[in-house]
Amino acid sequence: MRQRIITSVIALALLATMTAYGQTSVIKRNTSVKASKGSTAMKWDHVSDYSEGMAKVGVNSYKEGFVDKTGKVVIPCKWRALESFSEGLALAHDDKYEKCGFINKTGALVIPFKWKVAKSFSEGLAMVRDDSGKCGYIDKTGTLVIPCQWKQPKSDWRLGYGASNFHDGLAYVGGEKGYGYIDKTGKVVIPCQYYTAWDFSEGLAHVEKGGQHGFIDKTGFMVVPMKWDDARYFSEGLALVKDNNDKWGYVDKTGKLVIPCKWINSWSFSEGLAWVIDENRKYGYIDKTGSIVIPCKWKWATHFSEGLACVKDENGKYGYIDKTGTVVIPCKWKDARSFSEGLAWVLDNNDWRHIINKQGQIVK
Repeated sequence: MRQRIITSVIALALLATMTAYGQTSVIKRNTSVKASKGSTAMKWDHVSDYSEGMAKVGVNSYKEGFVDKTGKVVIPCKWRALESFSEGLALAHDDKYEKCGFINKTGALVIPFKWKVAKSFSEGLAMVRDDSGKCGYIDKTGTLVIPCQWKQPKSDWRLGYGASNFHDGLAYVGGEKGYGYIDKTGKVVIPCQYYTAWDFSEGLAHVEKGGQHGFIDKTGFMVVPMKWDDARYFSEGLALVKDNNDKWGYVDKTGKLVIPCKWINSWSFSEGLAWVIDENRKYGYIDKTGSIVIPCKWKWATHFSEGLACVKDENGKYGYIDKTGTVVIPCKWKDARSFSEGLAWVLDNNDWRHIINKQGQIVK
């Protein structure tokens, strides 16, 4: 059981990386980052989705920067291991990849490199870890407002940090007996007792103990009983759960199984639909009744974002469908990402990247 859960957690992490929440496309290394004069194509090694008007881009020396919505470089590629902007600041690492700090939208380092590990800002605070391996929280001035005192418990086999960012006003933290939750004053409001814990979403948090998964509310009350082999966060009122036959379904906030566990894999609902994988390893989409509304015929797919979903056809080409399943941007790209802030990155057959709008037009 424990090995199966470990495998599931690793698979989930990899799968999450493939979605619009973090799908990063890496192509062959190339020292050129711009096309000929007059072209809007770019030869970035990797790109990220737009956030707060900017998208992270990287070149072959692992240096990263940001471009605006026209593709213009607004923060030069001189930083290592950036994260996307969140609440006006972006996480960055020093040249030796030893310490973390934060830059603002002018590219200025406003919180010095002093933390061993950090996470992006959320709800005004960011989790940081000091040289002793303990976690605390800083505000946007870089002031440590919750002391570094939390550490990853031995019960957690994940590659975690020992604490999370704040979501719905609470953050999970690690203690001697497992994970619990604190509020923004640093007060423990749910005792440290769970083997593993996840962020609150829609008022509930996924927790695990003894290989069984369930959901608690902000008082620590177990709303969805610990009887599932795995689970994922609530989104649009439903949460994914996995039964002891390794099949996925969905529960509501009372814990009732409203969509039977029948899918090899699936993802959280977004814009009323969720992708699922059938027995033939093909992707399609279901609605909240569990009905298949877009047939399982795609080799790969993302969740819906801004009305469109990125899909991969049998020829290995990427395009976009709408919620009726109609292909609205042809599958002709070598790689593609989900839409964010009205734009999406695509990769052509010559390994040049372009920014397109929802009509499939390359942005000039």
